[in-house]
Amino acid sequence: MGKVTGFLEFERQEEGYPAPEERKKNYKEFVIALSDEQAKIQGARCMDCGIPFCNNGCPVNNIIPDWNDLVYKQKWQEAIGVLHSTNNFPEFTGRICPAPCEAACTLGINAAPVGIKSIEHAIIDKAWENGWVKPQVAAEKSGKKVAVVGSGPAGLAAAQQLARAGHDVTVFEKSSRVGGLLRYGIPDFKLDKGIIDRRMKQMEAEGVVFKTGIYIGEADLPKGVNADVKEKISPKKLLKEFDAVVIAAGSEVPRDLPVPGRELDGVHYALEFLIPQNKANAGDKLKDQIKVTGKNVVVIGGGDTGSDCVGTSNRQGAASILQIELMPKPPVQENKSTTWPYWPNKLRTSSSHDEGCQREWAVTTKEFKGENGKLKSMVIANVEWVKDDKTGQMKMNEVAGSVREIPAEAAFLAMGFVYPVASLLEGFGVAKDGRGNAKATTDGEGCYATNVEKVFVAGDTRRGQSLVVWAIREGRQAAREVDAFLMGASVLPR
Repeated sequence: MGKVTGFLEFERQEEGYPAPEERKKNYKEFVIALSDEQAKIQGARCMDCGIPFCNNGCPVNNIIPDWNDLVYKQKWQEAIGVLHSTNNFPEFTGRICPAPCEAACTLGINAAPVGIKSIEHAIIDKAWENGWVKPQVAAEKSGKKVAVVGSGPAGLAAAQQLARAGHDVTVFEKSSRVGGLLRYGIPDFKLDKGIIDRRMKQMEAEGVVFKTGIYIGEADLPKGVNADVKEKISPKKLLKEFDAVVIAAGSEVPRDLPVPGRELDGVHYALEFLIPQNKANAGDKLKDQIKVTGKNVVVIGGGDTGSDCVGTSNRQGAASILQIELMPKPPVQENKSTTWPYWPNKLRTSSSHDEGCQREWAVTTKEFKGENGKLKSMVIANVEWVKDDKTGQMKMNEVAGSVREIPAEAAFLAMGFVYPVASLLEGFGVAKDGRGNAKATTDGEGCYATNVEKVFVAGDTRRGQSLVVWAIREGRQAAREVDAFLMGASVLPR
């Protein structure tokens, strides 16, 4: 694949960024994509490795060596055909996927892996620029109606596949715009929302109907879950009106931190900070938006959501930003001999961190302290992780003398999400697993089907919080199972 000796001749080249001080001035996407020539060189680095582990490292099983070779040969229109055969939305994954495919790249054993994600980004952007992404309207309609609950990547993937199979698909979204956490959880500087809008137009041309501001359920939503509900529809009504239902509402309930002072004004879930900023960027007029201009900010949680809080705080002009993580600091370089081709535990520094942020690891939060109901400081301590002699499990011990109080007028809980909204699943009568997720298998007869007749689940609602690329995979696979359920067989790809 690519040039036979390309991996020996060419170095990996990363996508570029403007200087931090420049890009912090706005919320626009700032990644400088590879030129055609640079993408060609990256494609040339793809080895004829015999067993392309990158294919299995990618949850949607992208046929990566094939489109690397096509980009090397500058056959861009053929490349987008190969890419779209496995991935409905490469414009999303080419921007925000952490690229487990690159971790599995054979070249990565003893050199920098092929820049797979940057090539994917280049292919789909060129396809949109040249008008190669067109609606794929079903030749025949099945007469079957499918409801998709949730418009994140799993719901969108399922909806598009089912529409292309000829079914009448309606997507219900409780927020005012389509996209789920693609729209509201991910900052605009990482994913411009116009990218979602243009894909929506394609899907609408394929027959997908989007209905926003509608919550499927009757109970109130838990705190920290975004919604702009104008109308509620009962699950029973949905089951009566549609031939099948796909629940792809994500894992939305955020993990809390029940320590003294949690109730203080200034302590927020991460999405209570990120979502209003995205709405403001879209032109919504908001009454109460959290602003951290001139404040000392502490972000609790070291993952992507925490990084997004850092980037947004920098753009709002925070006085200082500290990001703390409970787990120990990962190694700068993984041990490839023991981790490849799997996703390695290693230190990851995002573009938001480069814009200005202090980071500390193995730190626990003991208390939030305030005055007149408002957060003023936090009490934190260092911890060490040791193996328990009795259980063999790792346990956390506080480091003696490490307790300290730090200034904080804003603290954001970015510790992940625990499960989907329980009342949604309970409204349908869907069985849950031990973690509170919808219970369904992913292989064999009846996969993605729940215990309730004609109700299917996909994405984070089933597997728990995960990656966009996993959501797309499950949405596609669930669509095939729904199609087979409705028609007796399916020609949709799995």
